Amino acid sequence: MDRILIVGASRGIGAELARSLRGEARLWGVSREPGSDGFEATRSWDAGSQDFPAEFVPARLNGLVYCPGTIRLEPFGKLTDQAYEDDFRVNLLGAVRAIRAALPALKAAEQASIVLFSTVAVTTGMPMHACVAAAKGAVEGLTRSLAAEFAPQIRVNAIAPSLTDTPLAGALLRTDRQRSAAADRHPLERVGDVADQAAAARFLLSREAGWITGQILHVDGGLGAVRRFK
Repeated sequence: MDRILIVGASRGIGAELARSLRGEARLWGVSREPGSDGFEATRSWDAGSQDFPAEFVPARLNGLVYCPGTIRLEPFGKLTDQAYEDDFRVNLLGAVRAIRAALPALKAAEQASIVLFSTVAVTTGMPMHACVAAAKGAVEGLTRSLAAEFAPQIRVNAIAPSLTDTPLAGALLRTDRQRSAAADRHPLERVGDVADQAAAARFLLSREAGWITGQILHVDGGLGAVRRFK
């Protein structure tokens, strides 16, 4: 049975991915406020401020999924250096620390997969997204570089969602009006669900994705590639 480490396992996409994998893989979970249901073990960790608990990682891993992220939507003129640093710490450096800690265990498996998360805003310019797009753009660069360096044993891919109904995005979807406006911006006319993103992560972890690496998979309701005329 595969061994999967999910970082950000207690909420949103990470929690849904864990739910979908239970019974099919042995799971280890790391989160700011971890739960224990369905996991071999869990550990508390703050992606923005702490070293990754390397001693928690099992001796062998078939998969690592790094879910923590930020949604900082502010005009460029209001963004401070600290804002950029905070977003880079969570989105990029947190992923780097997790991968560094898990790399020996991933190398111990015959084949392994790393899944990171970007955002559609990296390739589709959006106002007030400068901070998060810059941080996630770095994640995409990391994805491609590590895919080249770790091949052929370890595949590395990223998922680039559009707005997804998670606790992190709650402030953007508080009202029916906000939710309707967000849905209308997408060609598929709905906001993303955690199940959409978890299904993509589950696929990239699987043997069915065994010939896929260095890719940014857009799970974004068509927003990044499609324009409809009404």
